[in-house]
Amino acid sequence: MPQHPAGTPAIAELERRTISYRLHEYEHDPRTHLSFGREGADKLGISADRIFKTLLAEADGRLVVGIVPVSGHLDLKALARTVGAKRATLADPAIAEKTTGYVVGGISPIGQKRRLTTVIDQSADAYDTILVSGGRRGLDIELAPADLVAVTNATLAAIGKPTV
Repeated sequence: MPQHPAGTPAIAELERRTISYRLHEYEHDPRTHLSFGREGADKLGISADRIFKTLLAEADGRLVVGIVPVSGHLDLKALARTVGAKRATLADPAIAEKTTGYVVGGISPIGQKRRLTTVIDQSADAYDTILVSGGRRGLDIELAPADLVAVTNATLAAIGKPTV
């Protein structure tokens, strides 16, 4: 398999499974943006509704992945219900990094070290393509929502809520 210049496990997984994708790179500047997803939306000129962030949560003692638009928030109660848990809380960032093999701000839902139960907000289905982290800060992968569901073995559910 040819090595892509960006060389992340996410890209390697997409290549291995011959899933169509497009890369979007931008210069990450930690001094100007507190939100990695919003930074991507601003620098790439793409709606924050189409760029999705990958968050790890602990649901009744097990780690799960929630993927929601950067324009909103993860509804932890809805995520818990979707995965059959009583409650969910955001995972400790150090645990998220150790479990996925990615750094916070660059956690891709694709190519993680451990396959976790994954839920994507159903709003993804409204678009032909969405963007998720490519496995490092400043790198996003654009792909069809159905392909993201397939490569992550995810469920689509209403787990996002708009920012108030």
